[in-house]
Amino acid sequence: MSNNIKYLEQKSLEYRKTTLEIIYNSGAGHTGGSLSCLDILNVLYNNILGITPENFSSSNRNQYIHSKGHSVEALYTVLCDKGFFSKSDLDTLNNFNSHFIGHPTRKIKGIEHNTGALGHGLSVAVGMAISKKINGSDKFVYALLGDGELSEGSVWEACTSASKYKLDNLVVIIDRNKLQITGKTEDVNPIEPLDKKFESFGFEVNIINGNKIEEILQSLELIPFKKNKPNVIIANTTKGCGVSFIENQVSWHHKVPSEGEYKIAMEELNKRLK
Repeated sequence: MSNNIKYLEQKSLEYRKTTLEIIYNSGAGHTGGSLSCLDILNVLYNNILGITPENFSSSNRNQYIHSKGHSVEALYTVLCDKGFFSKSDLDTLNNFNSHFIGHPTRKIKGIEHNTGALGHGLSVAVGMAISKKINGSDKFVYALLGDGELSEGSVWEACTSASKYKLDNLVVIIDRNKLQITGKTEDVNPIEPLDKKFESFGFEVNIINGNKIEEILQSLELIPFKKNKPNVIIANTTKGCGVSFIENQVSWHHKVPSEGEYKIAMEELNKRLK
């Protein structure tokens, strides 16, 4: 276990370097949110989902919905590492005529569903989970949501359906970095107490540090938390995690590092890798 955690921790550092690189080179990207959710994606794709380019077309597999679609750079980075497309393809991010755009699109292999219109991803995931129940599948559906996204009413409508249909094969993960585009979530539109809200909608709740590999792994390995109840993991994260001057800065929700900032960020990450 300890060797695997160390491996994943190093993976997260490499993923952060790639994410910053493609955002810097393309001149656009949601830097803060991509860095906050990378550890979650890392554990999902390297230890939990079992999704590969070879089995992606199969219906008998786990499925993942990236509902916080604006943080797509993190997802692109991980999918590239898993062999869904080449690094040269990834380097076309935001280029003219490239399918690698600022939100997930099914035109890219490995992307389950178009997302980015916040609040829609969980409804899609609920439908997928219901389908698996009907077909007798033992596979799971995972959906990653941003905390600012929880202001969308459609999220909670989806939650009522998840509870009604006893979707213990649904795993909702909240990237709780506490910042959204215009400020702190609790200033913009308060969502706490988040655990109590999900419990009132019939979910079994687990709260973790979403930037600590060991906690993410332990939580996901406990799924399902309770029979006949949908699962939610409230992952407390740091927006911009891994780069000192980006962390907890609302201005980095969508911001591209300057040449100097990019160099400093890479130096920080390389130092930690060593």
